[in-house]
Amino acid sequence: MVQVTHEAVRREITVQASPERAFKVFTEQVDTWWPRTHHVGAADMAEAVIEPRAGGRWYERGVDGSRCDWGDVLAWEPPHRLLLSWQIGGDWALDPDPEHASEVEVTFTPEGEGTRVQLEHRNFERHGATAAALAEGVAGDGGWNGLLKRFAEAV
Repeated sequence: MVQVTHEAVRREITVQASPERAFKVFTEQVDTWWPRTHHVGAADMAEAVIEPRAGGRWYERGVDGSRCDWGDVLAWEPPHRLLLSWQIGGDWALDPDPEHASEVEVTFTPEGEGTRVQLEHRNFERHGATAAALAEGVAGDGGWNGLLKRFAEAV
């Protein structure tokens, strides 16, 4: 069997804030910039959460109190680096098998009086048949492009 690989999606934005502030808004205040329309749980989304530690989870909490996991916090290195697993396939449904998860790495680098925030979403092939749809979805304006713009506005 031939395994198809997909190129990583890379995006970056510079924000007028310190790496500490940018990291905090991206992680501890994810709920201030993550759009309510970007949810996979059955209920409408009430809150987006990234637990502040390696081994933590990132998830949405529904308006009905339910929780829908998105993945794990693989590395927590404030204020410079965050690594998350992404367990949502191109069908926009949770796949609980960690072997099927792609990765989202975000780095925060001082640049002048601001911070360069670089995001790389990689290892799409782990999602199997839905990999191409996922890569296309997160690469578009409704994906990481739009999400990083919302993040920058929140900073």
